Amino acid sequence: MTDNLASLPIRQQAINAALGKIPFDRLLINARVIDMVTGEIRDADVGLVGSMIASVHPRGKFTLAVNIDDLSGYFLSPGLIDTHVHIESSHLPPEKYAEIVVAQGTTTVFWDPHELANVLGVAGVEYAVKASRDLPLRVICAAPSSVPSTPGLEMSGADFKGQEMQTMLSWPEVAGVAEVMDMYGVLNGSERMMEILDAGLRSGKLIEGHARGLKDEQLQAYLAAGVTSDHELTSAEDALEKLRAGLTLQIRGSHPYLLPDITAALLNLPHLSSQITLCTDDVPPDHLLEKGGLIALIKLLISHGLRAEDVLRMATLNAAIRLRRSDLGLIAAGRTADIIAFDSLETLNPGKVFVAGDCVAEHGKLLFSPAAATDVIAPRNTMRLEKLTGEDFRLKIPGLINGKARLRNIKGARFTQWSEVTVAVRDGAVQIPEGFSLIWVQHRHGRHDATPKMALLEGWGELRGAIATSYSHDSHNLVVLGRDPADMVLAANQLIDSGGGMALAQNGNLLAKVDMPIAGMLSDLPANILAAQFKNLRELSAQIADWEPPYRVFKAIEGTCLACNNGPHLTDLGLTDGGLREIINPVLEIWPDEA
Repeated sequence: MTDNLASLPIRQQAINAALGKIPFDRLLINARVIDMVTGEIRDADVGLVGSMIASVHPRGKFTLAVNIDDLSGYFLSPGLIDTHVHIESSHLPPEKYAEIVVAQGTTTVFWDPHELANVLGVAGVEYAVKASRDLPLRVICAAPSSVPSTPGLEMSGADFKGQEMQTMLSWPEVAGVAEVMDMYGVLNGSERMMEILDAGLRSGKLIEGHARGLKDEQLQAYLAAGVTSDHELTSAEDALEKLRAGLTLQIRGSHPYLLPDITAALLNLPHLSSQITLCTDDVPPDHLLEKGGLIALIKLLISHGLRAEDVLRMATLNAAIRLRRSDLGLIAAGRTADIIAFDSLETLNPGKVFVAGDCVAEHGKLLFSPAAATDVIAPRNTMRLEKLTGEDFRLKIPGLINGKARLRNIKGARFTQWSEVTVAVRDGAVQIPEGFSLIWVQHRHGRHDATPKMALLEGWGELRGAIATSYSHDSHNLVVLGRDPADMVLAANQLIDSGGGMALAQNGNLLAKVDMPIAGMLSDLPANILAAQFKNLRELSAQIADWEPPYRVFKAIEGTCLACNNGPHLTDLGLTDGGLREIINPVLEIWPDEA
């Protein structure tokens, strides 16, 4: 579902119902309405006709309706709007994702399907659009601009330039250009990024940002290119600078350790801007089921001191303004009837959820299971790789059989830095030093020779086994972390056999796996089974890695190859520097043993 614009006959019925001439289709009585315009909470009844709100009026003024819902004790809010999400991170297809989040009160999402696009190209976005139709969730899509996120430093399954953007932006389901991750391409005026931005500006649609680490003149230049929002907030200071610059903030729930400081900074402002919205960005399946998506972020922000009414406004009216959807975000006559009945402002448990005038969920459960689209085939068989051997996981130095070498290596997680280490080389293979592990990447899309790339990883400890994933932002190549070639090849070959996913191996045994055969990132399992498998794999990963929040965490595995960010990252093309936009030779010096 993308739109529910009422037809002229429905609107005429709504006018007559609002005047008391005919019954409403549905009347919500005895509740309290959270007014997102004034901030008031007031007693009111709400009359619905078809998909729209026909009247918000004093309690008891009208009594005639086909259906009457007595919502005594409940608080009515507009349906929640997620302003930036990658549904792929739930590893669920759209219909199964919708079944979960709509029951939690999210009725609209702005989906950037660039994970699918990086594997499948424009066909991946077409799949996202078609698979999202006729759902109780309103899915608005963005045209991915980051395919790949950093051209020249990585290779995904496609390359998007101006022509691809023009094609996608012409579709009615697409409301803008998705997050512009190639920040330095924008700042350096690359031809590709200028084409993409020009297509967005000429379309008159939104241009979403990814301004991680940008400040001062670089941030101003990024905005001058046409970008108008950002969710890549790294600190309270960063959030304030971006808000002052004029960006719409999309406060996200995927980095909760930042929220206390960001909340405190917002509370010190003279007023809370209408340019503050909320988003989930990436939520894994078990967290989505156990904690919730956008509703979990809302509760977290309230726990940090924001008023419930203000946070709900961010997730409704502010979001609708951002998405230029004057039909959403407000309980008012003429708007689409997406409404949540919360039990209280303290617990925010949805008693009922109405979408386009229909009650679709009660007490956290959808009243039906959305069907998968029948006119789209889920894309499979995207792991275009031959089986591997242990020899593929031996780091070698060209021209050196025995001796020593000084190598550049990656240090840290999330915010990576360059470091150097001297290693021994025996029988042609680097001996991984104490305290180090190996990161290994292989292109899986069939677009080049797929010679594996390797680098030493510092600051992750000595991994006691291997962790493999085909879901790796944003080119989604095959990535393996470990020390022992036997474990690494076992985990990698499991994913090649299963069509993608995640796997753990230890001491020559497969410890856990989650199969994701749809594009190497989505599962066709029931959501509860997938969530249990994913949670089990995450918990067992602690037997392999010593996690140290907030940066060295399980989630960081999926972002280890994100070459658009500053610092060193390994991709399918080699060891890269996102700031310099160069592929770096890791070998600094070699000392062969004397014969």
